[in-house]
Amino acid sequence: MSSISQTPQEVAARLLDALSARRPDAVVLRGDSQTWRAAELQSAVDSLACGLAGTRVLAVLADNSPAWVIADLAALRAGIVHLPLPGFFSPSQLAHALTQTAADTVLTDQPARITGLGLGFAVVGKANGLLRMQRTTPEAALPPATAKISFTSGSTGAPRGVCLSAAGLLDTAVAVAGCFADLAIERHLAVLPLSLLLENSAGVHAPLLLGAEICVAGLQTLGWRGMAGFDPEALQQAVAASGANSLIVVPELLKMWSTHLAAGGQVAAGALRHVAVGGARVAPALLARARAVGLPAYQGYGLTECGSVLSLNRPGDDGEGVGRPLPHVRVRIADGEVLVGTRAFLGYVGDELPPPTTVPPLSEFATGDLGRLDGNGHLHLEGRRKNLLITSFGRNVAPEWPESLLLAEPAIAQAVVFGDGMPWLSALLVAAPGADDGALAAAVARVNARLPDYARIVGWLPAAPFSSDNGLATGNGRPRRSAILHHHAADLAAIHQAREASDVLS
Repeated sequence: MSSISQTPQEVAARLLDALSARRPDAVVLRGDSQTWRAAELQSAVDSLACGLAGTRVLAVLADNSPAWVIADLAALRAGIVHLPLPGFFSPSQLAHALTQTAADTVLTDQPARITGLGLGFAVVGKANGLLRMQRTTPEAALPPATAKISFTSGSTGAPRGVCLSAAGLLDTAVAVAGCFADLAIERHLAVLPLSLLLENSAGVHAPLLLGAEICVAGLQTLGWRGMAGFDPEALQQAVAASGANSLIVVPELLKMWSTHLAAGGQVAAGALRHVAVGGARVAPALLARARAVGLPAYQGYGLTECGSVLSLNRPGDDGEGVGRPLPHVRVRIADGEVLVGTRAFLGYVGDELPPPTTVPPLSEFATGDLGRLDGNGHLHLEGRRKNLLITSFGRNVAPEWPESLLLAEPAIAQAVVFGDGMPWLSALLVAAPGADDGALAAAVARVNARLPDYARIVGWLPAAPFSSDNGLATGNGRPRRSAILHHHAADLAAIHQAREASDVLS
């Protein structure tokens, strides 16, 4: 474990010291139309940090840009809590995050989304091209030493805010930087939204420590079409133009990109040395296809509660699992479950705060993932204890959330939602007496209108009732998910294949 200080200011100093070690005129941050040299970035961070005096919780709702990076570092420098807001959050999710944390300042390029929440925010100025909005609100009770609050991607309608320490986050960045130290990473392209802790930590903080240039382009430029669609040709062009040596993707992006390259007889840009794949499980066949078209893809594993990256495969230390645990974490297996010790996790927003003396310096978090450590010290995942679905875009969705909305529809008697490892969710629907397929379709449309795009039901099939007689429900009528998935595996595969074929044709 690192022996660094717990204070955000000293963490910021550690990151900015890496800038001081470079030539003042060296380009360290590159956007769509603007570059920042080492001295300029330091000055911008210091200036914004001073301007944030009096702020308790700074929320940032913005596209990927140098301004986002500056705001992140300035919050650390000022010793205030940073609340990154995912762009894919629905209005109710944004309101929940801002209300629970009592955020009093917002930096944004989407002011209408903030004012539309009716929370009292008003524009008071600008900062590096982002509008600054403020409100007066009572302070929320947060765990001591909270430096960042990362809300989950919406496993339920009201996602939980994970409170993280600056020291724990720096532990992650230092470990990732050490893992890449011999790979000659000179330029990292941020492909994932910076609001995701994975890109924030491994794609900004770690490259800073490595002395690498950070390239941040708008998400549209990179190929994102909302949070459930992607243009792989746009990504291919962005990667080639940036000359990036490293980037981070989720499995669905890797699948789309490698398929696109193979179909066009293309290969990846020659400058790439490491493509980290995380956010959801990765099939070995996908890694093989990616490497066949020149994408040096390596699987990793992490959790928000543990400060993001926990383990990572890399050239010279690669395996079939999710990699060797990084030196800043303690991983053990208890009753088949992966338990992880880090300094990052402080608790959840809204939880009762324990006395400070009862908080251990290295907390252990039960991941809910089942796994094992092999003889080489590599971690292998073998499923989950919980029902949580993780799409191939890396979005967490508890199936009970869309299921509860589906079951509230009069036309639907039973509903089971699937989609683990898939780009979108599907459902098996049992019609209520008298309801036909048209009524089911209308019900799904109404439910989808209430859900963010990553949690919508894209494909569905009518099904016979799930009962204890056919082995698809318990004695009290609760659907048996694993049995239903096994029974309808071919049907579910067919609707996914049909949708993928339709996407290719369109």
